[in-house]
Amino acid sequence: MKFLLFIFVGGVHLLSLNSGKAIYGNGNRQRTFQEIKEEIACYGDVAKAIINLAVYGKAQNRSYERLALLVDTVGPRPSGSKNLEKAIQIMHQNLQEDGLENVHLEPVKIPHWERGEESAVMLEPREHKMAILGLGSSIGTPPEGITAEVLVVTSFDELQRRAPEARGKIVVYNQPYSNYSRTVQYRVQGAVEAAKVGALASLIRSVASFSIYSPHTGIQEYQDGVPKIPTACITVEDAEMMSRMASRGNRIVIHLKMGARNYPDADSFNTVAEIIGSKYPEQVVLVSGHLDSWDVGQGAMDDGGGAFISWEALSLIKDLGLRPKRTLRLVLWTAEEQGGIGAFQYYQLHKANISNYSLVMESDLGTFLPSGLQFTGSEKARAIMEEIMNLLRPINITQVFEAGEGTDINFWIQAGVPGKSKR
Repeated sequence: MKFLLFIFVGGVHLLSLNSGKAIYGNGNRQRTFQEIKEEIACYGDVAKAIINLAVYGKAQNRSYERLALLVDTVGPRPSGSKNLEKAIQIMHQNLQEDGLENVHLEPVKIPHWERGEESAVMLEPREHKMAILGLGSSIGTPPEGITAEVLVVTSFDELQRRAPEARGKIVVYNQPYSNYSRTVQYRVQGAVEAAKVGALASLIRSVASFSIYSPHTGIQEYQDGVPKIPTACITVEDAEMMSRMASRGNRIVIHLKMGARNYPDADSFNTVAEIIGSKYPEQVVLVSGHLDSWDVGQGAMDDGGGAFISWEALSLIKDLGLRPKRTLRLVLWTAEEQGGIGAFQYYQLHKANISNYSLVMESDLGTFLPSGLQFTGSEKARAIMEEIMNLLRPINITQVFEAGEGTDINFWIQAGVPGKSKR
């Protein structure tokens, strides 16, 4: 996890990468790429100092220990919960005690959803209690639940072809897993597509490449003008089993009961801290992760790890007495799991100053050992980033891949600000 820090800090002292700007030095003379390359190379000793402090020095394992303390103390941090707000207040205090600058909370309104009690029991062709997890923002069933026959499909196309069969049934999606970004559309859109053809509820095969009989939760989205139906994820094993049963012509009946409820939006905060730039304080390099999580785990990987290594990036620079030329801003987002709600409100508040954002970064793809970073920006910016990554040769993390992205930074990337995420 620690190694991801160097992706974040590699470019902090350097140059504006904004794809809409030419890169200048003193006065108005446009700098050559060779001059930029030589300046970057001068930061070799700085990069080594950061690496030594994080990997071998007093900061070794620090971000892990900080994260462990938070998740052990607070636990899961779903949007709108008291646990999330407790975590935000703890982090606000931690960042102040760490000696970072301009530590503050920016208020936002976020969704508040609770899953309640939930169950699914197969009644035919045999009795079988199924493991399920309701999906975020799903409505509940009536108190007595829903008992209905099942229609198993493997794709939205098959659902459309068999639309007359879906009315009054529970649609079960047994979509094959290809990759997360492609397969997750069934979790996000499954309820809407099933409701359009008259289904009473939808159950989605968990978006995972394998399973040990463990359903996965996540956000789903209703659509205006389409009836809202209860929706939950089931295990890969149960989806495959029902698919086999259906292929044999078995009649499948499920009793589904969900106590999910949506409450009025809750008050929350994005948590912000900075190291103010020495030469261009108005220009911002943003590093980030999100503090919220789902309710069925501690949120250590998604995204406590990303939040804490982003904090660690600032801590390392502060501990070494370094002062970046541009302001290094840490943002710990709220309500990412509900669709980047906190990040969208931050963007709305700050987009008037978009020309001052040199680079936006997010860690939300896991905190395992990376091989490089994913980057979105102009070709000139990419060439600069490749030179910056050369500073990380001592730990063999130098590759620059395509498509830097993240739910919380995509607003900025789509507006033309260079963005990166780890890989």
